[in-house]
Formats: sequence, C-alpha cells, structure tokens
Amino acid sequence: MADRDRPSIKNDDQYEALREKGYRQEKAARIANTPNAGKKGGKASDYEDRTKEELYEQAKNVGIEGRSTMSKKELIEALRNN
Repeated sequence: MADRDRPSIKNDDQYEALREKGYRQEKAARIANTPNAGKKGGKASDYEDRTKEELYEQAKNVGIEGRSTMSKKELIEALRNN
C-alpha cells in the first residue's frame, strides 16, 4: 500500500510487515530499501564475526550517524538498536 507521504519503498511487502511488527516508518523504510531487501536465507554472519570495516559499511548502508568514530562494539550496538 503506497502512501504519498513517505518516500519510495523498494520492497513494499517487507515495509508493511515491518510496520505491522511495530517498526518506525523510518527504520522500516531503511530496511526495505537495502540492496538485499526481502531476500531470504538467514545466512548473514553474526556481527561479532564481522570486521570493523564490514560493520562500518553496514552502518553506512542503513544511515547510522556518527559511525566513523564508533568502536566495533559501538557499531554492533548501533546496528542492533537502529
């Protein structure tokens, strides 16, 4: 269901499912607009197994501010709570 008050969403079904789960509009849109939005498989590695550079790139992809000064632990926390 497209809403004229929100930006274009790449994966509408995923966006709507996230909103129904209680995600904020901004977070749901950010997740639904990632390059791999809606892909299934659950094969992503744990954040702790990734390098700081990989975490930084993920934080960049989802728009986390202040990521350049964050430690690996802070990046993990920001990604989990964003």
